[in-house]
Amino acid sequence: MKSSRFDATVLTLGFAFLYIPIIILVVYSFNASKLVTVWGGFSLQWYRTMWSNQGLMDAAWITARVGVISATIGTVLGTLAALSLVRFTRFPGRMLFSGMIYAPLVMPEVITGLSMLLLFVAVGIDRGFWTVIIAHTTFTMCYVAIVVQSRLLTFDRSLEEAALDLGCPPVKTFFKITLPLIFPAVIAGWMLAFTLSLDDLVIASFTTGPGATTLPIKIYSQVRLGVTPEINAICTILIGLVTIGVIITSITTKQAEMRRIRDEHVAARGTT
Repeated sequence: MKSSRFDATVLTLGFAFLYIPIIILVVYSFNASKLVTVWGGFSLQWYRTMWSNQGLMDAAWITARVGVISATIGTVLGTLAALSLVRFTRFPGRMLFSGMIYAPLVMPEVITGLSMLLLFVAVGIDRGFWTVIIAHTTFTMCYVAIVVQSRLLTFDRSLEEAALDLGCPPVKTFFKITLPLIFPAVIAGWMLAFTLSLDDLVIASFTTGPGATTLPIKIYSQVRLGVTPEINAICTILIGLVTIGVIITSITTKQAEMRRIRDEHVAARGTT
């Protein structure tokens, strides 16, 4: 009993430490006062002011485009990397390949950003929108690979073998059998990659250029001069969008998993 109470207390304090600052930020985004630490009544004026702030809107649009493009490319590359590591257990350079895939997980972001900067300077590529996408794709694909790899390790390959035995080509088997079954993991990897890209500040600060200022960089540059209610408003919108995305993804993943289990039960009854 004492142990369970201690665990519950520690868990409560941990969640409070994580979420109370977020709740305070959301509450003060509706503050009528210009001072973020003084409550002046309920108001939506800072949301209206935020929409008229062209600098913030441009940074938000750039961040959304970078997140969608880098998450999509990273998901494709991460899925292919996971397939290579799970399906081809022995090939020359496999250890080096897996190390290169997982390196961004343990590499400090400062080192990753600096190395990408030195690469772009050495190659002679002007920093801007596409260099941020390249950096974010490199950074996020390893997370996608881990998520998809964990699903492939528990994948029933007899379904693929049955399709191949019936004459289905390997590529068609992948798109008709394998991909639909691992699709929840692919979507989860995409959401994780998009969230990491949306949140990144360090790597983007090394690889960005003129006309490619992301929202975290914009917010950080303004926070150094003082927190304004507009920043609270746009952060609240980001929190809401991420929360909605996570809920939709969780529901979609759960429904797909339930359909998969139901189909496997139907197939098992059909073979008996």
